[in-house]
Amino acid sequence: QVQLVESGGGSVQTGGSLTLSCAASGYTVSSGCMGWFRQTPGRERELVARIWSGGTTLYAASVKGRFIISRDNAKNTMFLQMNSLKLEDTAMYYCAAGPDWTCTSKDFPDWGQGTQVTVSS
Repeated sequence: QVQLVESGGGSVQTGGSLTLSCAASGYTVSSGCMGWFRQTPGRERELVARIWSGGTTLYAASVKGRFIISRDNAKNTMFLQMNSLKLEDTAMYYCAAGPDWTCTSKDFPDWGQGTQVTVSS
């Protein structure tokens, strides 16, 4: 079965950077859509970045220009490079995977367990 394991979360000051990783097993990262979501208590889950199998990427307006989604096919791992972090980026970050059409539907069948990112001033 598909297993997605996030890592790289932690605490960082505003303006700092973090890179999250999502290691996949049972799924080839280049075979479909992969995305990064984030959620804070009391708020709706937000899809912040997604990458199609062909390499096309799309970002939420809230992170565009600051976050970069990428993947390493040889390592079967997806990444989220987060730069110029703001207080409002504090959240639990989840990676998700599915067929290419899930990049549009946002209805991903497979999820990781999440990694916490905390940004402080």
